[in-house]
Amino acid sequence: MFLVFGYGTKRQHLGSGQTRTCPRCHNTTQWARMREFKQFTMFFVPVARWQRRQLEQCGICGTAVGI
Repeated sequence: MFLVFGYGTKRQHLGSGQTRTCPRCHNTTQWARMREFKQFTMFFVPVARWQRRQLEQCGICGTAVGI
């Protein structure tokens, strides 16, 4: 019997976010709104998702801030 399963954190792009100054790189840019969650997959099909949260990510350095 061969069983394929996986576990990891996924991010989905939801669109553009606010224009803000990054606390890490100090650039003012349009940030991207993201949804992040952990998921368990079996045979490449998502079975369970948990710890969902929304955040915005800097387009230059990738720093994420929860909203």
